[in-house]
Amino acid sequence: MCGIVGYIGHREAYPIVIKGLKRLEYRGYDSAGVMVYDGAIKVCKTKGKVVALEEKAQKEITTNGSIGIGHTRWATHGVPNDVNSHPHLSNSGELAIVHNGIIENYAPLKEELIKRGYVFHSDTDTEVLVNLIEEVQKKEKIKLGKAVQLALNQVVGAYAIAVFDVKNPHEIVAARLGSPLAIGVGEGEYFIASDASPFIEYTSNAVYLEDGEMANISLNKAIKIRKIKDDSLVDPYIQELQMNLEQIEKGGFDHFMLKEIYEQPSVIKDTYRGRLHADKGIIQMSGVEDHLEKFLNADRIIIVACGTSWHAGLVAEYIIEEFARISVEVEYASEFRYRNPIIKSTDVVIAISQSGETADTMAAIKLAKEHGAFVFGVCNVVGSSISRESHAGAYTHAGPEIGVASTKAFTTQITVLTMLALRLAKAKGTLSHSDFHRYLLELELIPEKVKEALETAERTKEIATAFKDAPNCLYLGRGYNFPVALEGALKLKEISYIHAEGYPAAEMKHGPIALIDEQMPVIVIAPKQGHYDKIVSNIQEIKSRSGKIIAVVTKGDTQVRELADYVIEIPETSDALSPLITTIPLQLLSYYIAVFRDCNVDQPRNLAKSVTVE
Repeated sequence: MCGIVGYIGHREAYPIVIKGLKRLEYRGYDSAGVMVYDGAIKVCKTKGKVVALEEKAQKEITTNGSIGIGHTRWATHGVPNDVNSHPHLSNSGELAIVHNGIIENYAPLKEELIKRGYVFHSDTDTEVLVNLIEEVQKKEKIKLGKAVQLALNQVVGAYAIAVFDVKNPHEIVAARLGSPLAIGVGEGEYFIASDASPFIEYTSNAVYLEDGEMANISLNKAIKIRKIKDDSLVDPYIQELQMNLEQIEKGGFDHFMLKEIYEQPSVIKDTYRGRLHADKGIIQMSGVEDHLEKFLNADRIIIVACGTSWHAGLVAEYIIEEFARISVEVEYASEFRYRNPIIKSTDVVIAISQSGETADTMAAIKLAKEHGAFVFGVCNVVGSSISRESHAGAYTHAGPEIGVASTKAFTTQITVLTMLALRLAKAKGTLSHSDFHRYLLELELIPEKVKEALETAERTKEIATAFKDAPNCLYLGRGYNFPVALEGALKLKEISYIHAEGYPAAEMKHGPIALIDEQMPVIVIAPKQGHYDKIVSNIQEIKSRSGKIIAVVTKGDTQVRELADYVIEIPETSDALSPLITTIPLQLLSYYIAVFRDCNVDQPRNLAKSVTVE
């Protein structure tokens, strides 16, 4: 969950590394550090964000040099402080390393190295790794690349690393297992990063290391990629990046999160473009078409995901079972992998992840494949681990999502999963021709309705002002909108640090109703479709206990308006597609509450965007 940047070439490395680290702060921002080389290794690192690193580096080191590595950290081993920050040096001071991941067997390795005279200054597993590489290098009298390969064969865990050796100052060695790593290929220069955003303005060519691969990156030489396990050579595959600089900038918005909320009309359209042909009554998804029989013959579909993606999976459970009449189970990937689940070769496992690198979801995929299940991936990042490990899949086309709290990934995931459900329903004949065509037309209209829902921003801002100091909040929804209640509560927790819980509205009386008093704001998702009468009854129960009711309702609603303290109106759509609309005001509400509380919206405390460790 950390961010790595490296550069070797003809430019000054320091500004490239620092700018790259700023773009990767979504991956972690507990501490940061940089190493540059100009005849000697110069290291600066600090607790806090990259801005703090810049200030410290200006005072403490000279920043000249055309080779450098940097790191922004989400702490795993050791508290966030200057000492535990990366880069870490070996005992000799000749090797420097940055590392994303966890070395699970670091403790016995550390004990053995201490016996051999090594001294450790930090609490990190990374310092163990760099000294293990040094020990192998000295013992075997070999170059850095071979030492890294041999050392990594002794390591258990996950990693993406970049290592520099002062004895060979024209080379960086990089390797990955379980954590992403990209190499930008320029004219007489190379870039290394956890994703392509740090080097997008310098080159459009990149090599993505596969799991279990390492690369020797040398000035004025071609990249050499080898398998870590057996040191065999691999032909590098250079691909053209689809990302552009505009996508990773705020574009006039105050925060990336707000920008990404407002991008949803366009990215939902991008997600169904070329797949949905409402006028022809066609949904065409190559990942589904090529494996249609797998879906049609499935005894059940198991959806594995974490966080917001898990909520999208819950929406998909309702939609797939309703439309295609296939049994669906939704599992937390982190629990699925450890509970010895029953998986059959007749199961289809759908793995959902924005980054495509989520460690627990990757482990769930591996488990499913070991049992012979067919795995279908839904992710946003082209070339990510999940896209490569799945048998088939579909990209969401949301574009880069920089804000740590996911917004547009959620709605584009639902869009993909809705199209999947509709395609299966058509193939199975479980929807009438008229209903199928109606849903296609409605889905095509969703971007315009999302635009309309975004017009509630000013009203939502007023409500946020009233409840920014609330210590707790309850979210209620029924049917398709129960997962939206969960997602709304998660958003508020993530970025405003207000304790919030989402519940099925009918479950309120089985416990949560005890919390309701005049201090408790209750957000109720109450569109006209679905279980409207039932949720009106739930609202009356809240009203009779003096709870403060904020209701998301269909435009023109009068019944709930009379009961609620605050109302946010959204355009009407079918019950099955309503989560794509009802989630919009909840995203805006969380955003404005966080802003009014002076919270860091894009980089909330203790969180990181891409969870590549367990």
